[in-house]
Amino acid sequence: MRHSRRGFVGLMLTLAAGLRASPALAAPLSSRPIRLVVPFGAGGVADLVARSVAQKMSESMGQSIVVDNKPGAGGVVASDTVAKAPPDGHTLLLMSNGNAVSVGLFKSLPYDTVKDFAPISTLGYFDMAVLAASNSKFKTFTDLVAHAKAHPGQLNIGTINVGSTQNLAGELLKSSLGIDAQVVPFNGTPAVVTALRGGQVDVAVEILSPVLSQIEGKAMRALAVMGDKRSPSLPDVPTVAESGTPGFQVASWNALAAPAKTPPDVIARLNQEARAALASPEVKKRLQNLGVEPRGSTPQEQARLLDSEIQRWSAVIQRAGIPKQ
Repeated sequence: MRHSRRGFVGLMLTLAAGLRASPALAAPLSSRPIRLVVPFGAGGVADLVARSVAQKMSESMGQSIVVDNKPGAGGVVASDTVAKAPPDGHTLLLMSNGNAVSVGLFKSLPYDTVKDFAPISTLGYFDMAVLAASNSKFKTFTDLVAHAKAHPGQLNIGTINVGSTQNLAGELLKSSLGIDAQVVPFNGTPAVVTALRGGQVDVAVEILSPVLSQIEGKAMRALAVMGDKRSPSLPDVPTVAESGTPGFQVASWNALAAPAKTPPDVIARLNQEARAALASPEVKKRLQNLGVEPRGSTPQEQARLLDSEIQRWSAVIQRAGIPKQ
């Protein structure tokens, strides 16, 4: 009986130690609302991702999370707001690959993209696609590449604004294929779609989610997707890598970040909550319906992603001769 009692006490002490170390109990935040600053306008895909995840986290934490949309200046306004906020876990940033692009695109920033933020977790990846009009002579991505190589300087690739991920993906596609083509920027996705369908550009590079309904309605054709695997929304469309350019991979992404010096246990708690939200069936389905792949990460994985994206897009900007703003 004595040995049994000693074993029971030992078990209880072990469980108590485990509970103290459990991330679920780490860093309870105060009851103040958490502010999630989003560098995009309300109603866009990135905003909907932020709101979907924030709502689920709020339910789980029993704490209000308020989305604060601050579009403008390529995400600099929103990022600067968070970089200068108190590092207490109550002000968060919806970070994106735009943060990585900004490092190479701007002469200077009011913050250090790497040093002034604490990564929490990635949230989702947005597929991008190479598109042609429904009546285009390009039926496959291979057709496009063959034409571009046979007619140097004659292919026009439509994208949104200079310095956007889509625009830089067009430049990267050019250099990866070794083709002489013109990347033509337009002011927003509707203008790109109009130019493509009207024949002002031969193909376009765009995030899949805002044009998916037009692809499904046969108004345009996806020649290839640019991710590391086929899109669940278009399982019959090959990747650029599968189509003869091994190793090519581009995706737009979103992540959560906090101001630098936010305590590690607070970061651990927020990471746990974000990843739990992404794993919930309702959030997963909502994001997939938006054309977004839900994918959480550790803070360290997110930091490595940001570093690699900064290096990649800075090189593309330099090679394309895009002047710094």
